[in-house]
Amino acid sequence: MTAPSQTSARTRDPIYSRGRWPLLAQPTTLVVYLGAVVALAIAVIVVLARQTPLVVPDLVMFAALTGCGAVCIEATRRLGMPAGVSRDLLSAWWLPAAFLLPPLYAVLAPIPLQILLQLRVRATVVYRRVFSAAAIGLAAGAASAVFHRWVHDPDELYGGSGGPIAVAAACAVLFTVLNTALIAVAAHAADPEGRWGEVLWDRERVLLDAVELCLGVVVAVVCGLNLALLLLVLPPVVLLQRSLLHAQLQAAARTDPKTGLLNAAAWQREADTEIIRAQRTGVPLALVLVDIDHFKRVNDTYGHLVGDQVLIQVATTLRSQLREYDVVGRFGGEEFVVLLPGADVTEARRVAERLRRRVGRMAVSAEQAMVTVTVSAGVAIMNVHGEDLIELLAAADLALYRAKELGRDRICLPAAPVAPPPRSADGATGAIP
Repeated sequence: MTAPSQTSARTRDPIYSRGRWPLLAQPTTLVVYLGAVVALAIAVIVVLARQTPLVVPDLVMFAALTGCGAVCIEATRRLGMPAGVSRDLLSAWWLPAAFLLPPLYAVLAPIPLQILLQLRVRATVVYRRVFSAAAIGLAAGAASAVFHRWVHDPDELYGGSGGPIAVAAACAVLFTVLNTALIAVAAHAADPEGRWGEVLWDRERVLLDAVELCLGVVVAVVCGLNLALLLLVLPPVVLLQRSLLHAQLQAAARTDPKTGLLNAAAWQREADTEIIRAQRTGVPLALVLVDIDHFKRVNDTYGHLVGDQVLIQVATTLRSQLREYDVVGRFGGEEFVVLLPGADVTEARRVAERLRRRVGRMAVSAEQAMVTVTVSAGVAIMNVHGEDLIELLAAADLALYRAKELGRDRICLPAAPVAPPPRSADGATGAIP
């Protein structure tokens, strides 16, 4: 479902936050939403179960599709699964159930596979698995109902006619839109400050969704022709599933699990590449080292869960204020590092000051307070304060140390004359020396 970094740290009772009921530690809006989706899925299952006669051919096809999904899970189990919102190709088996079987089977199809994922691949909090099964089931059930409304005989799907295939493709799109919307609303309820784009579509996700939809329709056609042909489509689906999970795990290894930014090792590799390019082309480049002021005090006063939310919000703020090609990462603890290709000293100061101001305006809700923080930053310019990454980091670190000494909530450059920050009309401080 949602990534851990998108889960609110607000708790009502420490027993719940560490005990058997982690759902009760989530925001009330999220709890109500998840409960409503699961309750709706159960109600739909009950209603459809009363209306759907159980016949042997349907049960056999449902068992065959579920078995293929189980084989995919077992074949990729050793790879593991990245934390948070992960992508797979299991809809290749849910969509045929939606098209070839009554809607009841489409709603039920995710349940056994989610149980298998929980038991055999990655054990996460149970409410996430339950919600995932409910969201996928509702989306697949809606797609199935629409498909059967327009295509009265599923045999038409594999008869070669373009109309039923077009309807199946449209219903596959409907499935994806509904499923993504249900997940996105849950993610937004968990983190109202998060950006919708992080859980909706980007170019890569749209491409993957298109592959899933085409695969689901093809498997449905093949399955309708002859159930035994599933043995021919299963190996390529397994291979695609392994490739997808491998790519996700590689991406996860590059990012900090708490903030979603590049981790220190991945950031250094990216920064080295940019510095070599800047040295070759002669374009300017700047490095900004950002540190949250008095972060230990936040942890000691409000707890580490709120401290984690502060880290997440600072990371989100930094990322939202930077260009797509700027390289931002978490350097450890409460320290972040930003590489600004093409930025001279004036531009670097302007960007660093904008980051400082934006972080100063953000607030994180604690149990009975709104937590605000400030940041200090050190700025270093290539060919002015250093020639390579090590020298730039050392210079920026020295400038950051000077900013801390001068009272925090300010920006400093190495060996630059420093003046106290001016006070605005509202008494706020913070200026670039």
